[in-house]
Amino acid sequence: MARFAETAPKSCVCLEGAFEDMFAILPLPEKYRRRLRTSNMQERLNEEIRRREKVIRIFPNDAAAIRMVGALLSEQNDEWLGRAYFDMTEYFEWKATTVAKPAAVKRDRRAA
Repeated sequence: MARFAETAPKSCVCLEGAFEDMFAILPLPEKYRRRLRTSNMQERLNEEIRRREKVIRIFPNDAAAIRMVGALLSEQNDEWLGRAYFDMTEYFEWKATTVAKPAAVKRDRRAA
């Protein structure tokens, strides 16, 4: 980061602020990281919205455009209801073995 501090200070500030969020998926098993690190699903949905916009071309008002997008999102939701994007059993097994349970907090009565 120090290497880019002079040439791109705003970018460095942005990256430093989101550093933990950017690397939040690293502790997860590789199987899950591959899907979580991409935005392919969102990009595909945006493509489908654009494709349908081109078919209609001109919307009479904002509400008509919102209805079209809402109908598409509802359709996509119905398609994904029966699918499982992840097999969560492996994740829960991983979580049970790697994530430590929080230690009991001992309160010092003298500090109270």
